[in-house]
Amino acid sequence: MKRILFAALWVVAWGIFASLSGAAETKRPNIVFAFADDWGKQASIYGQLEPGGINDVVRTPNFDQIARQGVLFKNAFVNAPSCTPCRSSLLSGQYFWRTGRGAILRGAVWDPTIPSYPLLLHDAGYHIGQTYKVWSPGTPVDAPYGGKRYAYEKTGGAFNQFSQRATALIKQGKSVEEAKQELYGQVRGNFQAFLNDRNEDAPFCYWFGPTNVHRKWIAGSGKELWGIEPDDLKGKMPAFMPDVPVVRQDLADYLGEIQAFDAALGILVEELKQAGELDNTMIVVSGDHGPPGFPEGKCNLYDFGTHVALAIAGPGVQGGRVVDDFTILPDLAPTFLEAAGEPVPEVMTAKSLWPVLKSEKEGLVDPTRTAALTGRERHVEMARSGNLPYPMRGIQTADYQLIINFKPDRWPLGEPYHLDSDSPPTQDELTNQTAVTFPDDDASPTKAYLVLHRNDPAVKPLFERNYGKRPHIELYDLKKDPAQMTNVADEPSYAEVKSALTKRLMDELKASGDPRVIDEGKYFETPPLAGPLPDDVPKPNRQRARKP
Repeated sequence: MKRILFAALWVVAWGIFASLSGAAETKRPNIVFAFADDWGKQASIYGQLEPGGINDVVRTPNFDQIARQGVLFKNAFVNAPSCTPCRSSLLSGQYFWRTGRGAILRGAVWDPTIPSYPLLLHDAGYHIGQTYKVWSPGTPVDAPYGGKRYAYEKTGGAFNQFSQRATALIKQGKSVEEAKQELYGQVRGNFQAFLNDRNEDAPFCYWFGPTNVHRKWIAGSGKELWGIEPDDLKGKMPAFMPDVPVVRQDLADYLGEIQAFDAALGILVEELKQAGELDNTMIVVSGDHGPPGFPEGKCNLYDFGTHVALAIAGPGVQGGRVVDDFTILPDLAPTFLEAAGEPVPEVMTAKSLWPVLKSEKEGLVDPTRTAALTGRERHVEMARSGNLPYPMRGIQTADYQLIINFKPDRWPLGEPYHLDSDSPPTQDELTNQTAVTFPDDDASPTKAYLVLHRNDPAVKPLFERNYGKRPHIELYDLKKDPAQMTNVADEPSYAEVKSALTKRLMDELKASGDPRVIDEGKYFETPPLAGPLPDDVPKPNRQRARKP
């Protein structure tokens, strides 16, 4: 039934995708990867599948169309809910804990011996390029192939501060639509420059990585620019988030930035069609983790922090389907390589999604894809004294999530700096200065509300859950408790589930050489996280596997 509904909606929704999955198989496909900073699983098509939450309010017609034409993943997760380790894992096709200093944010260093899919595609004859945020390769000047050589940003980066720049243009006398079009023009121009720079006989691989969904944005911009009424979120807020006006407005503004990203996505599709490349282009859309500055989002292993949108359409993809298969974003690297007909390096721990993409089934297509592994180490160095990380690893299935907090004596989102001082943080500081307290949580109006009202009876449990110390083991029954509010790890009736998931998680950590389970995590516990990986960890390299 879902497939019939999705296919019907596609027919009437947008004709430009009509032949996307019927491209000639004689050409290697192009790859366009749109990857929004700090975007979780907020899209209107998910609201249609699971109504009653905040996705009822956001509108993402371009993402929805790609999902209807292609495959929509209900259970896509990042491997780490922090930008650099997430991107390190995605580029390398490996768990983030295997990427050396790429496993942290501040102090991260890309290891050029680790194979990454863009450079492998470049070696295979693809024209590669990026606009805005990626991570290595492509950022440091000493990166392979010349660093910034593959950046296409000549028409500007103002789109990355969408609400700020649009608001400024409106104050100068432009209409809302005129302000938007000026910013859209930069997206279009950058992509056109990339397309114009290619050899017409060569396939291309493009990464579009805007940062506008990352804080901060203009308060009230969700309503002013996108018509999102904050009060439409009333009664739809997650159980772990205060349902009060200031937080609803903050979330409405976040959703507005998502809609700006979605509009840019439509521009990329228009340009592909104009260039005659749409039919032979694989389009993949996702985000690097959950919302910033909100409870359980960025830097957390809870669903709101690690669960992300994912849609894939293009040549060879059997579209019009919704699948339940669990995936983590590192799976995209071998997927892209396989699409190009290139061998996948043996060192990649991720699994290609092509068995799922080529199937005609819905629901759970691959019976082995029943869980996602997640984790984190250090986000910002000042969060805890001594630059210490907050090590976590988690496993999520359709029914349960288990989280191991390896150092439960530490503060998960950073220490409560200044809260007990004679000069506690002010509203303005908490809204605009991330480092003032709990530095692993972005400054925001929501953070300010939680901290300033932390002793209010209605807010205190939410404050303590978000910022307080956590037990060694957390276990959540997702069928009974989808918001993950009640830890059942110590309940006798869940002992068997807890034991089985712990073993499954630890077995995979050991098998993949996670330094966290070697020598009591000495590698990650030694600031500034420099030096080679422990001998027990399989060494990454750029050696390729043979083609079958």
